[in-house]
Amino acid sequence: MRNTAKITTAVLAAGALTLGLSACGSDKSSSASDTSGPLVVAASPTPHAEILDYIKDNLAKKAGLDLQVKEFTDYVTPNTATEDGSVGANYFQNQPYLDDFNKKNGTHIVPVVTVHLEPLGLYSHKIKKTDELKSGATVAVPNDTVNEARALKLLASKGLITLKAGAGNSATTQDIAKNPKNLTFKELEAAQTPRSLDDVDAAVINGNYAISSGLKPAKDALFLESATNNPYGNFLAVKKGNESDPRVKKLAKLLTSPEVKKFIEDKYAGSVIPSF
Repeated sequence: MRNTAKITTAVLAAGALTLGLSACGSDKSSSASDTSGPLVVAASPTPHAEILDYIKDNLAKKAGLDLQVKEFTDYVTPNTATEDGSVGANYFQNQPYLDDFNKKNGTHIVPVVTVHLEPLGLYSHKIKKTDELKSGATVAVPNDTVNEARALKLLASKGLITLKAGAGNSATTQDIAKNPKNLTFKELEAAQTPRSLDDVDAAVINGNYAISSGLKPAKDALFLESATNNPYGNFLAVKKGNESDPRVKKLAKLLTSPEVKKFIEDKYAGSVIPSF
């Protein structure tokens, strides 16, 4: 059985709102201050924690790494916990999201090594191809700054909408210049988008949430974003200053090993793509 701590979204969200950067502060791990202790890594359950668990069970011991995996189901607490030292590292996010998070929260998280891409995709329980989207159809999109912009760019790349010139990583529905199908957008927490599929005509869903909800992106998505020159690769991250932690270096090497590449390719069959 995996030795993994699971934490509910509701508890995490409440903790993040009430404690801010002190979230989990009363349970500080020695991982951030004692490099001889275990490295505790905060991760989204799928695929991040699964990849880390593979390393823990198959590769870590030989590399002399004591690895502990702590699962989080939100996109806030892994960074606040890394900032305050409750965990030694995290693995769940991409560069545009981290840049936005650091700017808004005054945190000092930095990437160490990029591991994989989870292509964002459009899914539906009601149609089998985008041509079937009717005028006025409702499309759910993630409501956090970076993922909403990413979702809108994906829809624009397929000609469903046109964004205003200069719309970047903070684009919202207000930046839509043309909407030929008069689509209505339902903005939801990213984790809730898979659950919306019975209530909306289509939904743009992050790869990790698609997989954890039983969807197979490479098979079930109406379309996926391209992996070519994609800036949304997910990486191992630490608080600035901890990049040289020998445990972090060991994990970075294992995360980009041939064994992990094969594990990702075999387990996720194109729904998660190695970035190394």
